[in-house]
This record gives sequence, C-alpha cells and structure tokens, in this order.
Amino acid sequence: MNTYNNLVEATNDLMSRGYTANLSFDGDTIDDHVQDIHMLADDFEIDEFYRFEGDSNPDDMSIIYAVTSHKYNLKGILVNAFGVYADNSGSAIHARLHHYQVGHHLRGE
Repeated sequence: MNTYNNLVEATNDLMSRGYTANLSFDGDTIDDHVQDIHMLADDFEIDEFYRFEGDSNPDDMSIIYAVTSHKYNLKGILVNAFGVYADNSGSAIHARLHHYQVGHHLRGE
C-alpha cells in the first residue's frame, strides 16, 4: 500500500490509477449515483484503504477506500468518516468495511 499525507493526495493518486467512480455509503448499499448503481456487500472488493486525521481537529477523521466491482465493471473511491462522525450502523456494508480494516490492521498493513 502507498503512503499519503492527506485525503486529497490519496484521492488524486487513486483516480490516476483508474478509481474514477465517486461512491457514497447509503446504509445498506454503496452507490454510484452517476450510473445508478447500488452495490450490496457481495458486489464489490476493497483493494486498498487509508485513514486520515485532521491536523487541527482530531474529530476530523476519514477513511478512503479503493473499491472494485467486477459485477458492475467499475472502480471507485468511497470516503467515509470514522471516529466521532462514523456511521456505526449494523448493515452488511458497514460490517464488511470494518472487517477489512481490522484484518489489515492486525496483519500490520
């Protein structure tokens, strides 16, 4: 995995590597509103993720995911809050994102 200084740097690099869909988290789905795609937990893979904390405000924390869906033939970027502003829903999407982070953290990635 790469190392980035901030969210903008990570986003720009991922976009240059083909992660061009702007994805959003909507509870039970990850959505690409441009293509009207609504992915369930089994419809995508997480290729990479990076966490960032705001320099001036520790409450300003986010995580960026590089996501691939072979089913929908897309690669995209999902930005989500963590910490105070995180969506702690019980959805399958949230569980998959959390499981991926924990697994990579435990392996030291």
